[in-house]
Amino acid sequence: MIDVYSWATPNGHKVHIMLEECGLPYAAHAVDISAGEQFSPDFLAISPNNRIPAITDPDGPDGEPISLFESGAILLYLAGKTGRFLPRSTRGKYQALQWLMFQMASVGPMLGQTHHFRAYAPEKVEYAINRFSNEARRLYGVMDKQLATNDYIAGKEYTIADMAVWPWLRSHERQGIDLGEFPNVKAWFEAIGNRPAVQRGITVLADRRKPELDQAAREILFGNTQYAKR
Repeated sequence: MIDVYSWATPNGHKVHIMLEECGLPYAAHAVDISAGEQFSPDFLAISPNNRIPAITDPDGPDGEPISLFESGAILLYLAGKTGRFLPRSTRGKYQALQWLMFQMASVGPMLGQTHHFRAYAPEKVEYAINRFSNEARRLYGVMDKQLATNDYIAGKEYTIADMAVWPWLRSHERQGIDLGEFPNVKAWFEAIGNRPAVQRGITVLADRRKPELDQAAREILFGNTQYAKR
């Protein structure tokens, strides 16, 4: 059984969804990032960058245990382990990988910054809000153009690229985005959201997450606590 150490965030949801789609047995262990549990020695031993999610698999390559951090790496590992959700053809594989990297390099970081400056920053910085809101809109445009001629983010096949991107778009309203302006993204978003495994995946650990952050949680997530040497 795979152990997944995670929280109900977009990066956590990626892996929860993949595990549900694959049907692999797993146990989800909450790492409450608003309480600082990501800094515990036990978690740092498998995720040295103190970020969720991370997994341990007792039946890793060659039958030896393995632990992994970084959601993109975990998706690739699970795709390799199961032989699912990554195209078998060389061309298809690299097309999927480029869109997975698009999520890792652009969608996640840029939409994350959009969330931060629009909703969490202690002061409203107009320059930052405009910069990241505009970048969010640009990225939605890139995806809308891709989805105009493809059923899925990487082409005609549902892949880990879709699982990586989709959770980040659940907060589109907080990013200042009206999905009605991006009809192809909207249709894809709704179709992915209707998948039973996706619906199960986003409920994992969701009941543990508080709807609002108090001051202590804000300090842990955005203050000096995260920069302490460990």
